[in-house]
Amino acid sequence: MTENEQYTQLISEIIKKQSLILGPEIAILKARSVSGLMVDNDGKVTGVGDNPKETLQSLVDQYVELSGLIVKNALGSIFAKYPDLNISK
Repeated sequence: MTENEQYTQLISEIIKKQSLILGPEIAILKARSVSGLMVDNDGKVTGVGDNPKETLQSLVDQYVELSGLIVKNALGSIFAKYPDLNISK
């Protein structure tokens, strides 16, 4: 799996998890507000832009802005599945 594919999968998982916490409408709306991130109506990521690491960080920032540390704690287990991506938590 390429790094871009890993970021796409990781970001899709984050949106799915946030859909359970925030509701799908808010989770997808927030994701779509991230520059470069393309998300379909089901929350599936279809594009991560030119800098997927920056896209990921912007997405996390959007969710943290809404829910604070709850989001960071919820995402820890997802980040652990992608050790090759060197993600700052």
